[in-house]
Amino acid sequence: MAVSLPELKDVTVDALTAEVSEKHGSGWRFVTMTCVDKGSDFDLMYHFDKEYKLVTLRLQIPHGQPVPSVSRIYFAALVIENEIKDMFGVPFSDILIDFGGRFFLTETAPKAPQCREGSGIDMRLKVPADTQPTGGN
Repeated sequence: MAVSLPELKDVTVDALTAEVSEKHGSGWRFVTMTCVDKGSDFDLMYHFDKEYKLVTLRLQIPHGQPVPSVSRIYFAALVIENEIKDMFGVPFSDILIDFGGRFFLTETAPKAPQCREGSGIDMRLKVPADTQPTGGN
């Protein structure tokens, strides 16, 4: 099932910082970013707000593709970029403050635990057998 956002614009890696700069220059507020792991690639979605209107820029990248940080445009972006780097392993370049994959995770934590590819973690829900529904009322 495809997700439909009312105001969604696809951008490329090369156009990302120009598009984000345009939003900043036009008075848009950076709300947050979201990351969706689609298996072999990611959707990075940059959400902006102005006068109660939400606009999203979507960047589709393969796993391992470096992404330019937008923290030089919107300082607050460094928080979510570091989180996405920790949890999904997305390599952001030139983050103003780069925690090197240790923003939330400790040295002994698994690397990129939310990334489907190469994390070594089975992301499927496991329900103990004694809690399974029995089919009765």
